[in-house]
Amino acid sequence: MVTFEGVTKRYGDAANPFVALDGVDMTVGRGAITGIIGRSGAGKSTLIRLVNGLEKASDGRVVVDGTEVGQLNETGLRGLRREVGMIFQHFNLLSSRTAFDNIALPLEIAGFDPAAIKAKVVPLLDLVGLGDKSASYPSELSGGQKQRVGIARALATSPKLLLSDEATSALDPETTQSILALLKQINAELGLTVLLITHEMEVVKTIASHVAVIDKGRIVEQGPTFDIFTAPRHETTRILLSSTVGTNLPEWLRTGLKAAPSAGDRILVRLTFFGATAFQPLTAQLVTEIGGNVNILAGAIEEIAGEPFGTLVVAYPATPDVLARADRFYAATGLSTEVLGYVA
Repeated sequence: MVTFEGVTKRYGDAANPFVALDGVDMTVGRGAITGIIGRSGAGKSTLIRLVNGLEKASDGRVVVDGTEVGQLNETGLRGLRREVGMIFQHFNLLSSRTAFDNIALPLEIAGFDPAAIKAKVVPLLDLVGLGDKSASYPSELSGGQKQRVGIARALATSPKLLLSDEATSALDPETTQSILALLKQINAELGLTVLLITHEMEVVKTIASHVAVIDKGRIVEQGPTFDIFTAPRHETTRILLSSTVGTNLPEWLRTGLKAAPSAGDRILVRLTFFGATAFQPLTAQLVTEIGGNVNILAGAIEEIAGEPFGTLVVAYPATPDVLARADRFYAATGLSTEVLGYVA
């Protein structure tokens, strides 16, 4: 649905340029929910604003459904924006208009008659769960309800692509989950491609099928969400995900870790369960294989892009015979492991 080809965006003049995007190559699959994550100032918002022509690339091409955005004139951009809906962090509703009238606004601008507008807006209100809030003003709505109005407004012109600019950042966790569920529903029922930017890793983990990581204006890693979240390759990705995915050791345990063992020490190993190992009783088998002197120190079970993923930190004697038996067990079962260090 969207292709970025060598996209660079510079601000300022030639003597003092600021490079917001630097040679971005990326694709957004049709019908997918793709997330873009990165630190503040990494270039996320600039990237998404290139898609609907709110910004123009300095170099490279942005192609939306076969149309090169940078080649469009104002008339062409208006046509593009009817096919690319956008929802915002702070809703951007008009306070003087009801929920119905906010949703109707893009249809009014496009020249639809009142009967056609009503026929379009009423089902959208029902779709976003606000059928009883048609006459309510933004001041009478909760944050989640305002965002639902924003989503319905973005869908009013029947777009092919929905852009989400930190759409859940201003919402509480419970409301965030309801909005994410709505976006998943819209994606499934309407076949709508969704491109979202966020600094909330939980958002991407919950709904995105694919993810791209941006750092200092460059895409440093991209692929299926499960693959990126469970086996990040780039240091920026690992830092972003460090508190979101997997098991974090308690501070008292982390500070006591040693890189090399001494006599009588125990080894700490993180076991990772996914795919074929997700539902097997491997922990019990490990105890049977190496003996009962195994401590379970931390663990977590979660879902990433709809797939199960679990981690467990265990400790056992760092003696040659125990280590050898454990290594044979890991090799035989295909269990993914990581040595975290040694403790007294």
